[in-house]
Amino acid sequence: MSRSARSGALAGAFLLAFTGLAAAETVKLGRPALPEEIKAWDIDVRPDGLGLPEGKGSVAQGEELFQNNCAACHGEFGEGVGRWPVLAGGQGTLKSERPEKTIGSFWPDTSTVFDYVHRAMPFGAAQSLQPDEVYAIVAYLLYLNDVVPDDYVLSKENFPTVSLPNRPNFYDDDRETTEKAFWHATPCMKDCKPKVEITSHAAVLDVTPDAGKEGDKPAGAVE
Repeated sequence: MSRSARSGALAGAFLLAFTGLAAAETVKLGRPALPEEIKAWDIDVRPDGLGLPEGKGSVAQGEELFQNNCAACHGEFGEGVGRWPVLAGGQGTLKSERPEKTIGSFWPDTSTVFDYVHRAMPFGAAQSLQPDEVYAIVAYLLYLNDVVPDDYVLSKENFPTVSLPNRPNFYDDDRETTEKAFWHATPCMKDCKPKVEITSHAAVLDVTPDAGKEGDKPAGAVE
């Protein structure tokens, strides 16, 4: 390459780089989110109650709401219909061959129940419930799992005092220490094994059941 050609190539490369930087600065995709948009997305609830809206609801109110909005899939008492999830019961089954993971037997925090009902239920009409209605449905679910009495009123104020039975069995991720022996600073990336064989395939999980057939057992049911 001649000196003049090399100079031209360098100038072209510089121009392309400069043009790319300029384009990156001027594209400006999207726009800052509006406060109303951020508020609509920011609906998570934490275990200490942070994020809860003002409101309250009783077990009795929750029972009526549950029958009208939830029982078609989850049963009148949270026992599940067809292959839809069971919400109540299952205590003492987690170490069995077929554990029944419900709110009362497995879920760690009441905030998880509130957040899920608020965010995703009723099925097909998510976020259509008012805060008082969500409090009431959560209160009924707690009652079905023997966490609160039948005259209980759940509110923003007493929410952090309600603990689910399996909460003590959850702990922070400790793999950084318990699995440290398996880690290597320079993982093997080539010729690690003489021959690689596929021994199994991951199953595709679908949590939304198809139209159930008569006689189907609820998801997670103990046989």
